[in-house]
Amino acid sequence: MRRHEFQPGKLVAGCFLTLAGVIYAGDAGGLWETPWFAIIPVVAFGLCLAGTVALLTHAVRRRRRSRREPVTAPGKGG
Repeated sequence: MRRHEFQPGKLVAGCFLTLAGVIYAGDAGGLWETPWFAIIPVVAFGLCLAGTVALLTHAVRRRRRSRREPVTAPGKGG
């Protein structure tokens, strides 16, 4: 039994923010040199992609939900 529904938009956002952390950690550890502004496109792209994935997920779930629920006539429903 699932405790909560899977939200892929949050997963995508978390992956890109983790990537940003790894980039900065590699810079701090001396493995490579990263300019301070290099993280901005990574985070911005990740958040835009996460928003797009969340919108698509919402649309798919809404469409599936509407297929399962029977359509009742207005005024008839007890």
